[in-house]
Amino acid sequence: MKLITESLKDYTRKNIGKAFSSLDEFLQKWSSAKKKELLFAELAEQGVLLEALKEEVGKDMDAFDLICHIAFDQPALTRKERADQVRKRNYFAKYQGKAREVLKALLNKYEDEGITTLESGKTLKVDPLNELGSPTELVRAFGKKADFEKAIKELEKELYSTG
Repeated sequence: MKLITESLKDYTRKNIGKAFSSLDEFLQKWSSAKKKELLFAELAEQGVLLEALKEEVGKDMDAFDLICHIAFDQPALTRKERADQVRKRNYFAKYQGKAREVLKALLNKYEDEGITTLESGKTLKVDPLNELGSPTELVRAFGKKADFEKAIKELEKELYSTG
C-alpha cells in the first residue's frame, strides 16, 4: 500500500475547484453571501481547511485572499492592505459624526480579526465600539437598522473592490 500525500495548498486548490469552476463564480458567490460564515461552513464541507491554510500561508490574510491566491493564482492582500485601500479611497466622507466613527472602528476590527467580525451582531458590544455608545445608539447614528446594515454591506463591498 502506497501512501500519497499532497500539500495543503494543492488539496485546497483541488477542493475549491470542485466547489467553484472559476474565479468569477467564486466572486459571485462571495459577494452574494449574506453571511460569509455560511460560505466558510460550505467550504469546510468540501474539505477546505481555512484555519490550517492561514497557519501555513498567511495569518494576516483574509479568507477571501487565501482562496483567491491558492485556488485562482490571484495576488493576495493582507487585511491591513485591504483596510488601507478603503481608507485611501475616502469612503468615510459620506458619513458624519458617530456613524463615521463606528465605520472606522469596524474597519479596524476587520483589520485585526477578519470579515466575520463585521457580520457579527455582537461586534457593537465589544471594545472599542462599546465605548462609542450602546448598540442601539450606534445603529441610530445611521438612521434605521436597515441603513446600518446597508452601510456594513457597502463597507464589505469597498473592502473587496479592486478599484
